Amino acid sequence: MGDTLVLTAPRLITRFCNHGKKICAFLVVLSAIGFIYRFNYNNSSIFVKPLFSIETISSKAISPEDVLRNGNGIIFIETTNRMEPRPLALCAIESAARVYHDRPVVFFMKGLTNISSEDDMNRTRKSFPTLSSFDNLYFFPLRMEEVFKDTPLLPWFMKVNPDAEIHWIHVSSDGCRLALIWKHGGFYMDTDIISIRTIPEKNFVACEFSQTSGNSIFGLSPRHSFAWNSMESFVRDFNGAVWGYQGPALFTRILKKICVLPELKDVKDGLCGNISYLNPKRFYPIPGPSWKTFYQVWNKLPTFNDSYAVHLWNYANKGTRDTMVPGSNTLVEHLYQQHCPSTYRAIMRKESTHL
Repeated sequence: MGDTLVLTAPRLITRFCNHGKKICAFLVVLSAIGFIYRFNYNNSSIFVKPLFSIETISSKAISPEDVLRNGNGIIFIETTNRMEPRPLALCAIESAARVYHDRPVVFFMKGLTNISSEDDMNRTRKSFPTLSSFDNLYFFPLRMEEVFKDTPLLPWFMKVNPDAEIHWIHVSSDGCRLALIWKHGGFYMDTDIISIRTIPEKNFVACEFSQTSGNSIFGLSPRHSFAWNSMESFVRDFNGAVWGYQGPALFTRILKKICVLPELKDVKDGLCGNISYLNPKRFYPIPGPSWKTFYQVWNKLPTFNDSYAVHLWNYANKGTRDTMVPGSNTLVEHLYQQHCPSTYRAIMRKESTHL
């Protein structure tokens, strides 16, 4: 019927337009509808497509490249399939989202499925109630092959056997942070670092001990040579059997090729080439061997006035799994109260932190 109407419409229009304008207009509209019907019918073997479809009204696409395009993001990663971050990780991410409220804070999680639109992002945010109110917080899947693409790490990744690596979670994390910062720039932070105030540097590494660099937090501009040289050394001198060899030890080796590492005294920072070499007090005001003091009651709380963030040495805590206990009056409780209050309230009220 539609085809017949369309085929005979020109003759009908010519004939009836001579008898009145209303009939003529009606036939023109009817002819147009018939043409649209026939066009859609002939181009669909299943159904007739409407002029407007809800499919055309889609959520805006979103990607790490879009979010991190300005090179000033804060990056966290999870290299296991864990989808329920521990309270300390939630605290670390919340504190960063608060301190860097004008920058994107991105959490790459290996266990996440595809996130390609703003709708996906909003649904994922709601899965983490203590973090859902932060519009500057983003979640993306951590796909290692994609992360390592176009870097020296990809050939290594394609050959390495994760099951044979006793420190695979840490080794893969060491590689991912380098590749992500090389590509996007910004700051990388471990999920046991609680942010206190903004870091005024752009290109920096942090001294853990005397003339020993850490890699739990660092910042570089996109495509910085330090990240590229570190990735090349990562592959060339790979030794997964030694914990930290691809991490703090790697950073220290690369720095020593650039300069003689300065002895940092008091609260003075140093410089190594074009990279700031920050004093241990900036991120490690409580040294690793004293990590248990975070979970103790202090007569007088430290101010951390010289610190930009505080590293809680969670790797050393893996055996005892000491945690923040509301009402304990420990140092870590005070840090949660001040810097990640949403996470603290949820723990205190025994509310779920993941839906």
